[in-house]
Amino acid sequence: MVKILIPAGALGIPYDRDALARGMREKPDLIAIDGGSTDSGPFYLGTGTSKYSRTATKADWAELMEARAKANIPLIIGTAGTSGADSAVDWMLDLTVEIAKERGETLKIATLKSNQSRNKIKQAFKNGQITPLEAAPPIDDEIIDSCTNIVALAGVEQIQQALDTGADIIIAGRTTDTAIIAAQPIAKRCHKGAAWHGAKIAECGALATTNPNSGVILMAFDEAGFTITPMAKDAAATPYTVSAHMLYENSDPFILHEPGGYLDVTEAKYNAVSDRVVRVEGSRWRDTLPYRVKLEGARRAGFQTISLVLVRDQHYVSHISDWVAALTDSFQKKAARRDLSDVKLELRVLGRNATLGALETQAPENGEKAVMAIFTAKTQAEATEAAKLLNPDLLHLPLSSNEPMPTFAFPFSPPEMERGALYEFCFHHVMALNDPMSAFRLDVTEV
Repeated sequence: MVKILIPAGALGIPYDRDALARGMREKPDLIAIDGGSTDSGPFYLGTGTSKYSRTATKADWAELMEARAKANIPLIIGTAGTSGADSAVDWMLDLTVEIAKERGETLKIATLKSNQSRNKIKQAFKNGQITPLEAAPPIDDEIIDSCTNIVALAGVEQIQQALDTGADIIIAGRTTDTAIIAAQPIAKRCHKGAAWHGAKIAECGALATTNPNSGVILMAFDEAGFTITPMAKDAAATPYTVSAHMLYENSDPFILHEPGGYLDVTEAKYNAVSDRVVRVEGSRWRDTLPYRVKLEGARRAGFQTISLVLVRDQHYVSHISDWVAALTDSFQKKAARRDLSDVKLELRVLGRNATLGALETQAPENGEKAVMAIFTAKTQAEATEAAKLLNPDLLHLPLSSNEPMPTFAFPFSPPEMERGALYEFCFHHVMALNDPMSAFRLDVTEV
């Protein structure tokens, strides 16, 4: 049997400290936690930076390092620093070394990096090793060259290599959410389907329980299946909460594609061991050839400046769509006269369909509205110039020529806020590898 403790869905997300202590008393073989994903958009991969605060990350990581040291077991983080880019791995390594030095701790740290060189990706693309997934954007050499970071998602094979170094702590670049959990059980010859399935259930900590915010769960893997036990006293796993998690971020509730194959849970059986614990058996793993890893890439798509104006006049609130249309028309005419016609303007009415946009089905209600103007251009200067061009209209544009000039409210002075570089994802592809380690680099640091 292999026991893995998952403290939270991601490092930087709060978890129940008492539950962590309770989980450590169960003598786990490994502590595994995710460090990020693409959920927060392309900026973090584009820049190779973390979305979480350094102080919060350090505090939580220090607690997990202390728990690891007391139990003398490995600690692993996947997709370090939100994006898993090499710079994010280095950031996490620096933080780990800093904590170790403050404590006078001796450590062996393995780093698994997953950045891909643009030349290597272009060659693989030319050789037909890269194939698109459904709805993938088109790529070419120019798009590949424009990427600031391209990463490959590691699977269990790469994580197992890192574990084989005997490292106390493993800091992995971009990995699948499941790989850092499934790797050790598979290496210890636990049921392969159960290892992948249990890892999918555990990827977000206690999300597959009745108290998702408690964070800490213990996964026990063996030769036939897996058992999930929440560590918080007020959390329970049920066949419903566990089986439902196969739908989380997954288009097929029965199939989950991973490097080297896919998980099939069509015949999985979910049984309540108690009112808090669930046992699962019957999952199957199917190998596929060639061995493929998913690619993620981000590139700079321009620069943005935003302006925000508040609208309380009920005449304008009730005709907000007309006013937004008038703003758009006014901007297009001004931009054409000032060589800014390439600037893209997007107007979002906050408080009215702000979340779902055109998909909203509920009728809007009157009240205060905010109009956010988003200007996207090739340079920051152009984006800000365009925002200033629309400034007078945001403040005073009337709906018609025969009514008093209105005055709206800017919450900030100046109202133009430069967002800086805008990034976009440009890969939704898989790459075939002859050797699973050929796209990854493994290093060991002694502290």
